[in-house]
Amino acid sequence: MNCPALPSTFFAQTLVAWQRQHGRHELPWQGTREPYRIWVSEIMLQQTQVGTVIPFYQRFMTAFPEVIDLARADLETVLGHWSGLGYYARGRHLHRAAQKIVQQGFFPRSSEELQKLPGVGRSTAAAIAVFAYGQRAAILDGNVKRVLGRFFALDTPEDAGLWALAESLLPDRELETYTQGLMDMGSLLCTRTRPRCAVCPLQTQCQAYLRGETQRYPTARRKTVRSERHHRLLLLCTPDGRWLMEKRPIPGVWGGLW
Repeated sequence: MNCPALPSTFFAQTLVAWQRQHGRHELPWQGTREPYRIWVSEIMLQQTQVGTVIPFYQRFMTAFPEVIDLARADLETVLGHWSGLGYYARGRHLHRAAQKIVQQGFFPRSSEELQKLPGVGRSTAAAIAVFAYGQRAAILDGNVKRVLGRFFALDTPEDAGLWALAESLLPDRELETYTQGLMDMGSLLCTRTRPRCAVCPLQTQCQAYLRGETQRYPTARRKTVRSERHHRLLLLCTPDGRWLMEKRPIPGVWGGLW
């Protein structure tokens, strides 16, 4: 992965300035250093758009205002509040992680320790560490990969190289604003389809834009060929209107659901 020699300060400073003026500032999980609230929001935001997450997050935090409330709840109750968000493994991981946090008596503070929680990967841990503790850590979710891939016109971006690049771009100050700016840029302007390049503050040095090839970057990886499975659903109802229900095993798709 070869990156053009561009001043890293331009990228960070431009993002920070843009986020201050045009980024999102009124999300329900912003304006707090409470790691529990930030952690829940970051887990919900995995593979789910902000607009969808907001009402679920608000209801979830009303039901489980503290980590101990989440830890003490039974799994079915937690999954009931998760219903509609999809990817239910995230809800199960959240419940297990809450129990682990309560058991150990403290919320992890470093990105490395946060990654030991169920369902928390490197990028999610970095986001929590930045927003909750102001630590210096780089995020690299799908949106960020797209922003970097276009800005640097990366032909074959590999994760190892992207992580190194993301870390090299970190500013010395205003890490929270920069990190939120990256998220907002990928969500609001540098979208997968129809990116809003005309109003993007990075366009003067964005290599994909200057080449007129924003749709080309980042180069898509070869998709895995998925096998097909066909299932039949049998519904059993007694004459008096009772249905036979079976709970799915915890591992696998829809684990723990009826």
